[in-house]
Amino acid sequence: MMSVFAAPGAYDRAITVFSPDGRLFQVEYAMELVNRGATIIGIQCNDGVILGSEENVEPLEEAESSWKIFMVDEHVGAAIVGLSSDARVLIDQARINAQSNKLTYDEPIDVEIVT
Repeated sequence: MMSVFAAPGAYDRAITVFSPDGRLFQVEYAMELVNRGATIIGIQCNDGVILGSEENVEPLEEAESSWKIFMVDEHVGAAIVGLSSDARVLIDQARINAQSNKLTYDEPIDVEIVT
């Protein structure tokens, strides 16, 4: 006879599956990665913004794979914490949206729209 209960660990395989006590383990894992991530700081100045981050490059890691600050458009930057692969998908989508806005309206995208 098959059990109606999932095996231990089955609740952390998808973001939409709750554990019996109502937890979303994938969300908790993501939050833990953010908490363990590099420190990022942003400072607003009179003539712009300064973004800075810690750089923790492992001995066998390529420096480019640990970049945490990206240019989305000429006037929009982004800093990431957590899994770079997840954030890079969002950065790529923001860049596409910025390019589409420029081609459609012939003006830079508003920062509020990107966020």
